[in-house]
Amino acid sequence: MRPVEHFIIVFIPAVVVAVLVDRRLPTLSFVGAVFVGSQFPDLIDKPLAHEFGLIPSGRVFMHSIPTAAPVWLVVAWYGWRTHRSRLSAAFIAGHASHILADNYRSLQGPDPSLPPDMLWPLMDAAPRPPVPYWAGPNSINLHLWTLFSATILTILAYIIVQDVRSHHESGW
Repeated sequence: MRPVEHFIIVFIPAVVVAVLVDRRLPTLSFVGAVFVGSQFPDLIDKPLAHEFGLIPSGRVFMHSIPTAAPVWLVVAWYGWRTHRSRLSAAFIAGHASHILADNYRSLQGPDPSLPPDMLWPLMDAAPRPPVPYWAGPNSINLHLWTLFSATILTILAYIIVQDVRSHHESGW
């Protein structure tokens, strides 16, 4: 699934819920949390698998429930601790929707099942080609995605560090 499709799948219902609950359009922070959550598995997994060869596939690790669930717990705890539960819920909804959207074919139909990627490392990853179909000539798209991922994750890390510092200095 393309990045914009992952975003749209969670953005539309998130906006509808936000408008119904708050009676106003969501904040830019809320939209940002939905966006980052909806892209997060690919921001982590695609470079780790295809650029650096550290994981067996671009659909394991943050695409997997056993490794995503602890991240969701930390995000939920931090959102609760900083009185931003809606932002943490927006990120978690984006992340979870990404995993479900990538696996919807296996999860529906006459014989639904959990794909092994969703349970990695408890199960072996599904075999996939070492170079993804979208890599482009000389893997240019893959290199661009890795650069995009590094940029987004660096900005995200900076925001988180600044936020933790400000909350730590104020005594939480």
